[in-house]
Amino acid sequence: MTHATSHQTWGRGLVTSFSLLAGLSTLTCCALPALFISLGLGASLVSLVSFMPWLVVLSEHKTIVFAVAVLSLGLAAWLQWRARETACPATGFTARYCGVFRRFSWSVLGFSAVAILTGAYFAFAAPLMA
Repeated sequence: MTHATSHQTWGRGLVTSFSLLAGLSTLTCCALPALFISLGLGASLVSLVSFMPWLVVLSEHKTIVFAVAVLSLGLAAWLQWRARETACPATGFTARYCGVFRRFSWSVLGFSAVAILTGAYFAFAAPLMA
């Protein structure tokens, strides 16, 4: 594997991981509180917010959180799509697990998309329906 290919793979993995983190932050700020309230677990939500006060900050700035999440997901999807035809190395550890890493990256990307869509529903669509 060349030095440039190594950096491309590392960068793709970093962006995909960041999109997963951003997707989980949208779930944390918007979907989790809505789920707790709908299940009648308001006291648990208060306990969770007192333990992790940064959840309130995420909820207050949900538009920015979602913008960053969607941008990082788009970048990760574009990088994954662009690298879909890249040949795997012929030898070494990466050669053995190249296909596994690619499938895992697509799975992480799909999970991130579901997380962002779920968070967006609870943050923006559900309040309009109520």
